[in-house]
Amino acid sequence: MRIGIVAPSCRIDEDVVSRVSALAEGRAELVWHLQCFLSDGHFAGPDSARAEALIEVANDATIDAVWFARGGYGACRIVDRVIDALGPAARDKTYLGYSDPGTLLGALYARGIGRVAHGPMPADIRRDGGETAVVRALDWLVDGSPASLEPSLGEAPAAAFNIVILAHLIGTGHLPDLVGHVLMIEEVAEYLYRTDRDLAQIVQHPSIRAAAGLRMGRISHVPDNDPDFGAQPEAVVRDWCARAGIPFLGSADIGHDADNKVVPFG
Repeated sequence: MRIGIVAPSCRIDEDVVSRVSALAEGRAELVWHLQCFLSDGHFAGPDSARAEALIEVANDATIDAVWFARGGYGACRIVDRVIDALGPAARDKTYLGYSDPGTLLGALYARGIGRVAHGPMPADIRRDGGETAVVRALDWLVDGSPASLEPSLGEAPAAAFNIVILAHLIGTGHLPDLVGHVLMIEEVAEYLYRTDRDLAQIVQHPSIRAAAGLRMGRISHVPDNDPDFGAQPEAVVRDWCARAGIPFLGSADIGHDADNKVVPFG
């Protein structure tokens, strides 16, 4: 299996390549696009370079899967250009990532392009316990291992997003139809009032109101606010579910950490 790796947001370092490649040795050929190491301010190269790298890898018929290198910020700046340039070979691939690349996952799923999943990325190797996360991703990409999957997955279609990314997809053509889906959400390093604001927007969308239900992943590393917001993350999520009539289905084992499980869309 050949897995192409691109960085639609921020760059990665060489140590990520060596450590992840060692874990993949004998299981898959990792094709690290040189764009992953570019630097243009915040980004892994200018918008044009990031877009062209993803288009090149996605349209390469010799590549079986596209693995997004890391998160950060930048995917929304290239999504229009990328989606419109994808050809037939792109439809036969698996796409894996989370956080900022969730913009691309949503757009791909909305267009019915490939097999899309929220799950660990190569840069997760630098987290505590990161080798476990990377192996989990490889187990799913290479072998389709059920042990890599979020355990609540069942008969209903599912989708998973970082909360900020999902909020920013609202009102764009890249938000997929989530009617009848179990929607899983997670967040990291956001003030709770901002998460509350994002949820206020998210639950207004008709297809999200018609979801089969919502599961809450980890909302982690919440900064202290002055004054205190006065509620815990689960209470915030439950409140917006109740206001919108969306069934709250409990927890999901996803988040910005090494325990992040794979959630295939659909």
